[in-house]
Amino acid sequence: MTISQELFRKAATLIPGGVNSPVRACKSVQCDPLFIAKASGSTLTTEDGKTLIDYVMSWGPMLLGHNHPGVARAIAAAAANGTSFGAPCRLEVELAQAVVDAVPGIEMVRMVSSGTEATMSALRLARGYTGRNGVIKFHGGYHGHADAFLASAGSGVATQSIPGTPGVPQDVVKHTLLAHYNDLDAVKALFEAHGDDIAAVIVEPVAGNMGLVLPQPGFLEGLRDLTRKYGAVLIFDEVITGFRVDFGGAQHIYGVDPDITCLGKIIGGGFPIGAFGGKRHIMDRLAPLGDVYQAGTLSGNPVAVRAGLYVLDFLRQNVDTVYARLKETVETLANRIAPIATRYEIPYRVNSLTGMFTGFFSEAPVTGYDAAAASDRDLYEKFFKAMLEEGIFFAPSQFEASFVTLTLDQTEIERTVAACERVFRGIRSI
Repeated sequence: MTISQELFRKAATLIPGGVNSPVRACKSVQCDPLFIAKASGSTLTTEDGKTLIDYVMSWGPMLLGHNHPGVARAIAAAAANGTSFGAPCRLEVELAQAVVDAVPGIEMVRMVSSGTEATMSALRLARGYTGRNGVIKFHGGYHGHADAFLASAGSGVATQSIPGTPGVPQDVVKHTLLAHYNDLDAVKALFEAHGDDIAAVIVEPVAGNMGLVLPQPGFLEGLRDLTRKYGAVLIFDEVITGFRVDFGGAQHIYGVDPDITCLGKIIGGGFPIGAFGGKRHIMDRLAPLGDVYQAGTLSGNPVAVRAGLYVLDFLRQNVDTVYARLKETVETLANRIAPIATRYEIPYRVNSLTGMFTGFFSEAPVTGYDAAAASDRDLYEKFFKAMLEEGIFFAPSQFEASFVTLTLDQTEIERTVAACERVFRGIRSI
């Protein structure tokens, strides 16, 4: 028995399922999770001493790589002055300014401690601002585990094949309206039927929790037009895409201006942090200035915000080279891996954008959750396990994006491509 297996057996007696977040259990790929001892650059090292090239990158935020020396110095300096105050500090003001300067749709921002906290707070604010109850979300879109968002959720909910609403009162879920991602006509129909009670539309501008799915031309623009027409709030969940696909987020790439934006762990260099921000006249409704209550003891934690300041400053100073490098890395991987699958007659399609990609085992293009769900998960399980044996760590779920880091070098790219060659050949021969 390996050390990871021993730790998992012990964890299962103390922690539900042996993990603190469901996808980590690796149930959808039928294997035990690996326990990580340390990480550096683009690699992880397990408790058993095996080093893996990492395409999970803590689910996205480690843009500069694991254990970046500049981030490490920044957090050490911050921690030397105290790790938590429960009171305002200069650093959180500086991080707020950095976020407002960078993200087009944000005029004011409130720090929180997770992406889930950001999205649930954003929805509460939208409801308070509009005086309405309804929210439109999209099949397969995952916006954290707040009650209102678990109807037809992607990511871990889809991976575990768990119905979206056990433990969630029907009175809560009845206000959640569902449409298919990239289906603007479905959203129009919901507004025509329920427009007077729709407070918000929440959407990942680039879906990352059904695997990576790109918006079709006109989709995001159409959401903007509809929400303005009916007086609803447009919420962009950029917990994954914010600062990863572009310094100004996906909204900067696509030129669509949301009312509220949710951000995640990238703004804390991977520390537990999140934020939601938007137009001043909406954000002014938050307590203590307004009547919509939201609070968090650890919000604006000095160590987390100092790490985030370092990362955002690094990205700002190197914005052209950073995103060009990430784009080139992803395109290289996609352009070299997909033809291998084709050569071995394996149905495989790659969706990609700067810094992230998903390989779907699918004959058809993947433009929404139904197409993602129809991809061959048995093949993905074989791929995941075989790549792990090759020393390459992908997400243990077909419904997650893969992420690259600035530290991923040409040697590691060549190792990944060569491993894909062997794995696809092996899958073909089964």
